[in-house]
Amino acid sequence: MVLNTLSGTHFKLPYQTAFYKGKVRDVYTVGQLLIMVVTDRISAFDVVLPRAIPFKGQVLNQIASRMLEATQDIVPNWLLDVPDPNVSIGRQCIPFKVEMVVRGYLTGHAWREYKEGRKSICGVSLPEGLKENDRFSKPIITPTTKAGEGHDLDISREEIIRKNIVSAEDYDLLEEYTFKLYKRGTELAKKQGLILVDTKFEFGKADGKIFLIDEILTPDSSRYFYSEGYEENQSGGKPQRQLSKEFV
Repeated sequence: MVLNTLSGTHFKLPYQTAFYKGKVRDVYTVGQLLIMVVTDRISAFDVVLPRAIPFKGQVLNQIASRMLEATQDIVPNWLLDVPDPNVSIGRQCIPFKVEMVVRGYLTGHAWREYKEGRKSICGVSLPEGLKENDRFSKPIITPTTKAGEGHDLDISREEIIRKNIVSAEDYDLLEEYTFKLYKRGTELAKKQGLILVDTKFEFGKADGKIFLIDEILTPDSSRYFYSEGYEENQSGGKPQRQLSKEFV
């Protein structure tokens, strides 16, 4: 049985003013609205893999819409409607040029930096003697900023404000929202027998108000461990069972 995949779209919508092809999403601008078609493409380290994955787009889109609904009491978000499993429609915002990466555990990029002897990441000092996948005493934020080309770049809070990438007032709000969203995500994950290890949030502004934008708390933007066996694996120096794109 061969399953069809949605690897891309080529619509010409009424009143369409712009089109942007992202790594996973095809984004159409119609007036002040964004129409996002979530395809079955998958990317890793800013590279789109040649083969799409059946049903990935609709699963990703529906997880994201569910999580946006579950967090709208914390911060308003861009989403207005989900008329199709692969489609989200929302308000157009001017994005902040940073991604708020929040980590509760030493893994992935943070572990690779730490293992190389760098005990400070994005201006956040880390204690000595940590092992891969150890839990931090409290979550940390390690923001990134978009590079012109290639991978996103680590940046500190101080540098973001000094370079006026985000004002100090707005950045304080982004940090507050990020920690609250991570806490809510942790609670939602626990109900499913999972640990929210790390994730990223993106924000934008419309009419002078901050909105949460893009996808949130999905396996594309987050890393999850299985709760069962975490402590045993950690104490035994074994790898953690995880849901993420790390294997890709």
